[in-house]
Amino acid sequence: MDELIPMIFFVMIAAIVIVPRYFKSLERQKMQETLRAAIEKGQPLPAEVVEAMTRNVTVKRAPSPQRDLRRGVVLLCVAAALVTLGYLIGLSEPDAFYPLVGVAAFPAFIGLAFVVMSFVFRDKA
Repeated sequence: MDELIPMIFFVMIAAIVIVPRYFKSLERQKMQETLRAAIEKGQPLPAEVVEAMTRNVTVKRAPSPQRDLRRGVVLLCVAAALVTLGYLIGLSEPDAFYPLVGVAAFPAFIGLAFVVMSFVFRDKA
């Protein structure tokens, strides 16, 4: 059982990387089949579709105050979850509370920065 835990960790990391690529590949394959059927029926292809198929770059959306606020709130909730986990573990193991609070400080400060940015740049959007 002790050998399975590290293996599960690395399998999860591999799954996080491989599964989205697999689904993107399936999506591209279905798009190509659709385009092939349209070409066989003689329908013209819009230039935007051809350009999107040849590009392998994801479009990065412009930052907005709403996205910053959402990211900030999520990161603050992650920090709160880590503090809660530290408290609950600290009930039986008192030395575990402060290290988890220290780890929770990182997402908390990053989340706080996102929330502040959402308010600072609210007028500029």
